[in-house]
Amino acid sequence: MIAATTSRPAVIDLSEIRISNRRRFWRAFRRNRVALLGLILVILICLSAIFADVLAPYDPIEPHYTARLQAPSAEFPLGSDELGRDLLSRLLYGARISLVIGFVAQSVAITTGIIIGMISGWYGGLIDDLLMRIADVFFAIPGLMFLIVWVTIFDPNPVSIFLALGLISWPSNARMMRSQVLHLKELDYVLAARSLGASTPRILIQHILPNAIAPMIVLASLGVAGVILSESILSFLGLGIQIPTPSWGTMVNSSRGYITTAWWYGVFPGLIIMLTVLGFNFLGDGLRDALQPNQYNK
Repeated sequence: MIAATTSRPAVIDLSEIRISNRRRFWRAFRRNRVALLGLILVILICLSAIFADVLAPYDPIEPHYTARLQAPSAEFPLGSDELGRDLLSRLLYGARISLVIGFVAQSVAITTGIIIGMISGWYGGLIDDLLMRIADVFFAIPGLMFLIVWVTIFDPNPVSIFLALGLISWPSNARMMRSQVLHLKELDYVLAARSLGASTPRILIQHILPNAIAPMIVLASLGVAGVILSESILSFLGLGIQIPTPSWGTMVNSSRGYITTAWWYGVFPGLIIMLTVLGFNFLGDGLRDALQPNQYNK
C-alpha cells in the first residue's frame, strides 16, 4: 500500500517579503548617485538648521554697525549685510524657517490630498465629481496670486504662510491618491476584504493606504522643494517672513541695492536656495525610481 501524503500549503512569510523589499529599495536607491547627492544635501541642510545655535558664530539679528557690508573673511566667513549682521548666522537660522514651512505645508497638503483622494476614488459617482471639480477650481487659481492675496488679508507669519502653501498644494496629491485608489480597489485582496465584511475605513487604512503611499512620498519630497521656493519668492516680494526674522528670500530682496558693491550679500542666500531645491528634487527623483523601478527604469 502507498501511504497517503497530505500536502500543506506554503506559508508566506510577510516579514521576509518586507525585508526583501527594503533591500531592493536601498540597492536601487544607492546605485543612483544623483539621488545620494540629493540625500546628502538634504541631510546637511537639516543638520545645519537643527544645530544653528551651535554653528552660528553670531546672533542672527544682532547688528555690528562698524562691520557693515564686509566681504567674506575670518571674522565673517560669508560676509555681513548692510547692518553688519553675519550672513552665515542668518543663513543657518533662515534654514529653520524655510524647512519648517516646507515640511509643515507639505504635511497639510499631503494629509488633505490623501483624505480627499481616498474618499473620491473609493465612493466615485457624485462625490467623486464634486471633489474633483473643487480640485479643478484650485488648479485654475494662479498659485502666486493666491499666496499674495492670502498674506495681504492675513498677517504674513509662518503659520499663515504654511497654511496657504498647504491649501494651494493639495489638489495634485488628491488626484494622485484618487488614481491609486481607483486601481487598488479592484484588486483581489481588496475584493476579498469587502466580501468578508471589512468596513470601509479598515479597507482604506489597512489595505489601500499602505500600497498607495509610495507615490505620495515622492510627491511630498518634491513638494517640499516647491514650498521652500514659493516661500522664498514671497519673502523676496516683501510679503513673506518679515524683518528682522532671518529668511533666505528676504536676504535676497535686501541685497538688490548692493549687487555691485557687495556681491556676497545676494549670492550666498541664492546659492543656498538653489542647493536646497536641487537636493529635494534629486531626492524625490531617486525615491521615485527606487520605489517604482518597473515603471520608471525601463
